[in-house]
Amino acid sequence: MNALAPPFDPKEFRRALGMFATGVTIVTTTAADGTPIGITANSFNSVSLEPPMVLWSLANNARSLPAFSDSTHWNVHILSNEQEALSNRFARAGEDKFNGLALDTQPSGAPLLTGCSARFQCKSAFKYEGGDHTIFVGEVVQYDSSALPPLLYVTGGYALASRKAAPVSTEPQAQLEGAVYSENLLGYLFGRAHFQFLHGIRGTLQQRQLSDTDFFVLSLLSVCQPLQVPEIAAHIAYTGVDLGTGALQSLVQRGLLVQEADGLRLSPSGSDAILHVLAAAKSVEADLVDRMGEMESAALRNLLKQAILATDPGLPKLWQATAPAQPAA
Repeated sequence: MNALAPPFDPKEFRRALGMFATGVTIVTTTAADGTPIGITANSFNSVSLEPPMVLWSLANNARSLPAFSDSTHWNVHILSNEQEALSNRFARAGEDKFNGLALDTQPSGAPLLTGCSARFQCKSAFKYEGGDHTIFVGEVVQYDSSALPPLLYVTGGYALASRKAAPVSTEPQAQLEGAVYSENLLGYLFGRAHFQFLHGIRGTLQQRQLSDTDFFVLSLLSVCQPLQVPEIAAHIAYTGVDLGTGALQSLVQRGLLVQEADGLRLSPSGSDAILHVLAAAKSVEADLVDRMGEMESAALRNLLKQAILATDPGLPKLWQATAPAQPAA
């Protein structure tokens, strides 16, 4: 080693390793007394196709190390993007991690979780010392996979996989006084995607005689009601519409809303109208998901939520963001 090299900082080394995106897995086995064992790990990788072999590693100070060291079989579950809570559960110690979970049966008896992007049932083959970890290599005896997008872990937090998009158009970039306007401008992408999506439900809106503002109000109340006029105005303000009592009173007069003591609610006619519009929106969304794929669609939803929160954290929120947990080794 170069004597002039700076001291090796373990925290910086871990941070640098965190730049490498990995999948998130749960590895399970059964202890000698029949107790199910499972831990969250992101140290999984393939080794060989012929024979089919995979590896993962576990910290030498992990309480589950003896169980995995003595086991003849273990299962690796590549978690789907919907299994973040499951990852957090198996990353914690001191609780019955399998309580209430549905398990599939298989010959080795090692727990087999459901709802994953992929699962590998393995027979233990080799075990190696790897510094402060033990590396387990197993031969895959059975596997299965699904179309569910995988959950990723990068730079200390959960992430979603997404394929890189092709250019939106091949038209030349416009340049004005040295400023390049291109398809990579977020404003252009947000605006174009918004209007292209709304175009798919314009017919239903016109059929129901609903303006964009009407749609915003009715869809808001379909998610959360009752709401007072100031609360509705606060939620709608980001659209640029100065929503006064007159606009809402018009919806009441048209029989789409009802005024009650605790605020405005959807009337039966309003519920019927928004259900038809939302059905049209769901149809457009289903077609979009089919064209994009589940993985890209999940990533898009996540990024749009992040963009909404980052653009104006003071906006009223209909969902709460959750902090990512730390997977094990």
